[in-house]
Amino acid sequence: MISDQGFAKLDSQLAPWSERLHADLGVSADAAPFLATTIAREVAALDPQVRLALRESQPVRLADRLDELKAFQGFMDFASASGGLPAIARAQVIVQNYVCFVYLGESCFRDLRKALPPGVGRACCAYLTDNPVRAFRNAVAHANWRYRSDFAAIEFWARKGASLDEPIVKWEVSQGDLNFWQALARCTAYAAYISI
Repeated sequence: MISDQGFAKLDSQLAPWSERLHADLGVSADAAPFLATTIAREVAALDPQVRLALRESQPVRLADRLDELKAFQGFMDFASASGGLPAIARAQVIVQNYVCFVYLGESCFRDLRKALPPGVGRACCAYLTDNPVRAFRNAVAHANWRYRSDFAAIEFWARKGASLDEPIVKWEVSQGDLNFWQALARCTAYAAYISI
């Protein structure tokens, strides 16, 4: 595991969301500005056999997952520096939503939620795998989303629960909420993967 100083950049990226972390996830005011560091400590404190099981529970190695996250970050940096070209911006949204909610939801958040005791990391994983983020993940995976006409939000359609008998309903996520969800997903995954 890297030192707490190694998580300072991730901590600073989530620091602007401290009040929201406290209000929406129940993260203490003391832990919220140090979200990545706190998650990393909780994951590192897991029994070594639990961490081993998390590393070996899937056919894709953890090192390969980290490589994908690094490549994703490289693409995000490139896309952000592209000058706002519409095609690049739209590709960025698609890639970011897939990686943050489908890829990381399946490869990290579900298993980590089960493995962690109650605390900050588990609260983050629960938030990222429950509605409305869960519904958005499903809409992304099943191509049931579009930009709102003013581009200030994404409209999406998904079931509220897991039953296929439930009707698909319309949801909406503002750009601000989506930014928070994406930042939380990236922070949680990096802190966990590096600490497992």
